[in-house]
Amino acid sequence: MIKAVYFFTMFFSVLMSCQTEKKAGKYPNTVGDIAFDEKLDEPGFKKCGAGKDAPFSFQYYNGKGLDYKGEKIAIIEKLEKENIYSKKEINGFVTVRFLVNCEGKTGLFRLKSMNSDLKEEILDDELQNKLLNFTKSLDGWTSKEIKGFKVDYYQYLTYKIENGKVSEVLP
Repeated sequence: MIKAVYFFTMFFSVLMSCQTEKKAGKYPNTVGDIAFDEKLDEPGFKKCGAGKDAPFSFQYYNGKGLDYKGEKIAIIEKLEKENIYSKKEINGFVTVRFLVNCEGKTGLFRLKSMNSDLKEEILDDELQNKLLNFTKSLDGWTSKEIKGFKVDYYQYLTYKIENGKVSEVLP
């Protein structure tokens, strides 16, 4: 009888630990990881190491800042040439977050917008789509090395909107 209780306890413990492992697998490896979504993401975009399921990417704060050829001024100059604006007198912020892989290619774009009170809100679909497409068109991202290894890293651009026009690009 004691052996039966012991084996049942062991079996139940192993079963529960397996269930725990399965549940833990649904969370990202790192807070803020962007999961590949076949409806949103380019199927050919690859993370370094293990394709689209690579286990780790660095965040934007793990480096020297904006890794773009010509730096932020080049992005601002290109944005001014595009003349992107809204016909609506809106104020707020549009943030586009994405991944730059070890080859300097971008993918996994995600967009969030908020009003001037910092409450999540869709400001203007047309403006947001233009800013998303503009960000996707930026092709000067540089690859990043950490301790001699080329790595993927997350980057973001936040567009401050005042009276329907981009007044500032952050960071």
